Amino acid sequence: MSDQKSKLPTDSILIGDCVENLKTLPKKSVDLIFADPPYNLQLGGDLHRPNNSKVDAVDNDWDQFESLQKYDEFTREWLSASRDALKDDGAIWVIGSYHNIFRLGYILQDLGFWILNDVIWRKSNPMPNFRGRRFCNAHETLIWAGKSEKSKYTFNYDALKTMNDDLQMRSDWYLPLCTGEERLKDEDGKKAHPTQKPESLLYRVIMSSTKKGDVIVDPFFGTGTTGAVAKKLGRHYIGLEREESYAAHAQKRIDAIKPLADNLIEMKQKREQPRVPFGTLIERGLLKPGTTLTDAKKQHRVTVHADGSVMAQNRIEVVRGSIHKVGAALQDAPSCNGWTYWHYEDGENTKPIDELRSIIRKDM
Repeated sequence: MSDQKSKLPTDSILIGDCVENLKTLPKKSVDLIFADPPYNLQLGGDLHRPNNSKVDAVDNDWDQFESLQKYDEFTREWLSASRDALKDDGAIWVIGSYHNIFRLGYILQDLGFWILNDVIWRKSNPMPNFRGRRFCNAHETLIWAGKSEKSKYTFNYDALKTMNDDLQMRSDWYLPLCTGEERLKDEDGKKAHPTQKPESLLYRVIMSSTKKGDVIVDPFFGTGTTGAVAKKLGRHYIGLEREESYAAHAQKRIDAIKPLADNLIEMKQKREQPRVPFGTLIERGLLKPGTTLTDAKKQHRVTVHADGSVMAQNRIEVVRGSIHKVGAALQDAPSCNGWTYWHYEDGENTKPIDELRSIIRKDM
């Protein structure tokens, strides 16, 4: 653990005002911030179901602000303190509803954050609109932003694609609300926290934008969903929470979490893996000069040469060069990933030469 990280109160919950606690963290010391701030719902009176039972809505003191100006001042304070705590290559996620998300986005940009995506969390089981005077509010919005335009933020593209059956992960996430056994209850059997987020949501956030060992700060920790998922996935957390009752529920919850084994946590990004030149396959004897490679549909063929180049005949001329250059030329395309485009014969099957590169990487 670095000296800077050792000074952080990692894997703990700090009780008190979130702005003051953020200011105690060393500057440029944390990797990610996930914030689920008060939404300032501005509810007008009680809400009842058709059977006249009262809806358990968010009417807590911490969600009450006397004006939009006061809410904006509070937002600017905690976002400024968060930005100071973030590393230069750090990032932030904020979540909100239509009541506050546009104000959050405006202030984020004012402070110099660089918005990377907005993500729609589409709820599979949203609360109905009981009055029937508006659309059913079935989604919330998350904003993902780098500390600045120049931030080299973490994005685990390959891991997210694998989670999504080898399709790019989209910016609309269809996930359920926190219900059933996951919903924490107090001694009276009531919700321990009115806006507890589902672990599935934080799982995707943390898997997408952090690495093993990273430090995640949650300024509005509540009942500790961020900490629970962070611990499970081998990340560190710092929870900030002013309500002692919420913090107590969070600590009990996190203490019961068992981290996953190291080899189950992380998938190394392809762009972070060691570079292997195509010629290495020839040097190691995995491909021999004279071998013929084809594309998956066997429409194009190239011959492998001893210097790592490949050669083919297109409609006009003989083309010789790298696996990428020749692949692009034969397709009349601006570029080509030769590692996945070209295939070699393995018995009766053909496989991408990227599999041979993987064999070498295992020894590096």
